Order: sequence, then structure tokens, then C-alpha cells
Amino acid sequence: MEAKRETMNLGTAPVGRLVAKLAIPAVVAQIINLLYNLVDRMYVGGIEGIGTDALAGLGVVLPITLIVSAFSNLVGMGGAPLASIFLGEKKRGDAEKVFNAGLVMLTFFGVVLTVAVLIAGDALIRLFGSPDSAFPYASEYLFVYGTGTIFVMLSLGLNPFITAQGFSFTSMATVAIGAVLNIGFDPLFIFAFGMGVKGAALATVLSQAVSAAWVMLFFFRRKSQFRFRPAFFRAAPKIVGRILLLGLSPFIMSVTESAIQIVFNVNLRLWSGGNSDYTAALTIMLSANQMVCMPLNGLGTGVQPLVSYNYGAGNSARIRKAIKLVAIIALCGSTSVWLLSLLAPQVYGYMFSASGPVMALVRKYTPFFMMGTIFFFAQMTLQNVFVALNQAKISIFLACLRKVILLIPLCFLLPYAMGVDGVFFSEGIADIAAGVVTATTFFVMVPRILKKREGILLQTAAVPEVRE
Repeated sequence: MEAKRETMNLGTAPVGRLVAKLAIPAVVAQIINLLYNLVDRMYVGGIEGIGTDALAGLGVVLPITLIVSAFSNLVGMGGAPLASIFLGEKKRGDAEKVFNAGLVMLTFFGVVLTVAVLIAGDALIRLFGSPDSAFPYASEYLFVYGTGTIFVMLSLGLNPFITAQGFSFTSMATVAIGAVLNIGFDPLFIFAFGMGVKGAALATVLSQAVSAAWVMLFFFRRKSQFRFRPAFFRAAPKIVGRILLLGLSPFIMSVTESAIQIVFNVNLRLWSGGNSDYTAALTIMLSANQMVCMPLNGLGTGVQPLVSYNYGAGNSARIRKAIKLVAIIALCGSTSVWLLSLLAPQVYGYMFSASGPVMALVRKYTPFFMMGTIFFFAQMTLQNVFVALNQAKISIFLACLRKVILLIPLCFLLPYAMGVDGVFFSEGIADIAAGVVTATTFFVMVPRILKKREGILLQTAAVPEVRE
């Protein structure tokens, strides 16, 4: 009864209150999740004698961990909005089929990725442009991290199904539990036990294991509308296809995030002569980028259950109110980080205990690297609304635009005109161009999408006997 009341509120409660209830925990969860990525780097960067090389090593490993996360997003961010739409259409059985199909897919991907990382980890580190001095630390971290891949898949991939039911605070707790443990374990394993980089990886694995256990236990609770049902484990190909199609956009966003970091590392190694200071500085700037990307992404994914449910129910007025409110919040957030990056970039260097040479690079290049972050309100937040509206094709195009179409070619071409400076300028230029296109597409297409949905539902209501 509690679960039903919670979900039905998505169609009746005041929009502003729902946006706050759903988005705030999701944003907080993303900020906490950010700590998974940042805390390891902060502690590792402070290891005496090897801090810069160890930090550069984690920067090389980051694209591989993002690929792992991308597969969890493929299932979780594709399945959860689809399940929300089914709940809005009063098709709980179909929603449960989506959930159980997602569980099987996450388990399968987790096993395959674990084997791949453990077997091919060192080769990937070399391929992804690791400086020689950073290679041992990257290898140590990745091997330990790889043993916990299945925990990452389950915790990140199933958590959106909790949010899809309206339990955003429970979803936030999933991330918070792991992050708090990680923050506590890191200094214990790295410094007290003298494990160094291996300790940072072990802290992350154990923290994710606890998060995965917390998520799994939720679906045994009475208030959850989704249950583990073996009868649904053999999912229909149509359901699997719809999950993959809708999840392709967040998957592409994660994979291309990984791809561009590989491209950055390779080009920096080429144009800086293998200087690990540049790789360490890039790691700090990419971390700063995540500080704005992840909360804004959380805002977009947090509001997805509200948008998806009302899209399924055909309530366009509530969707428009939610979009307007979220767009304003996202714009304020992206503008704040943009100003900080332009006016006080050294803040990021202090956060990661940057050495003198690395700090100089951070101060010099961050304003150019981050000059397009003001447009992240569209790229990170509004793009997620297309997923919530079941618009896979548009979302896939926009996910490819920023990194695949713009940033990767620019990162290869600009250094021929600007030297190593071109690597850092490519990010800012691509962010500005992609942001303008995404914002324009959003404000032109969403009214058309909602109008088309209204027409379909009116036609269905007028001819109720027509069924598939």
C-alpha cells in the first residue's frame, strides 16, 4: 500500500515538491558518488614520494572504470525509465519484467567484464597512454578494482529501479553508505596498513560490495513494487531490446567519457614528451569537470520518474512544469561552477595536493578546459529528459555529439596548430558547440513530442477497442 501511494503521487502531488523530493536526493547521491572517484585520487595524490605518478596512474585507470559503469548505466538508466512508463500506464507486470530482465543483464555483464579486466588490464593500461612511471600504480589499482566489478554493476545498475518507484532517499542512501565507508577505509588501507594504491582500490571494492547488498535487500522489502521473480529471468527479446535502446544514450555518454580520456592521455603523452605532470594536471581538470557533470546528471536522472510516469499517463502540463523548474536550477548550478573555474582554478589544484609544476598547469589550462561548462545545464540535465520521454534516437545523437563528433576530432587536430595547448582547448570548444545544439534541440523538440503523445492518447481513448 505504501509503495502504491508513493508511485501514485508522481501523478498527483505538486510538481515543485516532487522535483525537490526526487531531484535533491539524486543530486546528493551523485555528489556522494563523485567521492568514490575523487577521494581515492585525493589520498593517493598525497602519498609521499610517489603522489604525482600514482595520481597519473589513477587517471589512466579512470577510463576503464567508466566503461564498467557504462554497462551498469546501459541497463539501469535504460530499464528504470521504461519501468516508470509502464507504471504510469498501469502495467505493473510489464514493469516487473523489465526489472528482472535488468538483473539478469547486469549479472551477465558483470561476469564478462570481470574476466576482461583481470586478463587484459595491463594491456589496456598501456594502450590507454600510461606514462612509464605511472604504470605500476595503475596496474595495482586496476587488478584489485576488477575483482569487485560485479558489485559495481549491481549497485549502480539496480539503484535506478529504486528511484523509479519514487524512493529517492533510499536510492541516495545506497550511494551514501558506500561513499562513507570508502572515505573511512581509504586512509586506513592506504596509510595505516601501508597498502598504498592497492589499499585505495580495496577500499572502493569493499564499499561497493556493501552498497550492492543494500540495493538487493531493498527489493525484498514489502514497499517495493519490483520483486525478484525467476519466472521473469528469461526475458522476451523485445523487452531486452527496449532496455538496450533506451539505455544506449547514457551508455554512450559514459563510454565516450572514457574514450575522450583515453584520447587525452594518448595526445598528452605525444605532445608533452611523456611528462606525467601533464597527465596528473589533466586528471585534476577531469575531476573538476565531474564536479559539475555528476550533480547536473543527478538532477536530470532524479526527475526522470516524474517525467516518465506522467508521459505514460499523458499529463503534459506536469511535465512542462517539471522541465521549466529543472532547467532553471541546472543553469544556476552550471553558471556557478563556470565562474569558479574561470576566476579561481587553483582551488582544484589544492584539493588534490598538486605539486608546484602540476599546480602551474592547472592554473594555466583550467579556464580554457572548463570554459564550456556553463552549457552543461543542457548537455547533462536536459538530455536526460529525452530518455525519460522514451526518445532514444534523439538522446543517442546528442550523447554522440559532444564527444564523438566534436571533442575527439578536435583533440587530435588542434595540437597540430597549438601544440599541447590544443588538447586542453578542445574540451571547452566542444562543450560550447554541443551545449548550444542540445539546448536548441530540446526547446524545439519537446513541445512537439508532448503534443504527439497527447494526440496518440486521445486517439486511443476515442477507439478503446483497438489493441495490439
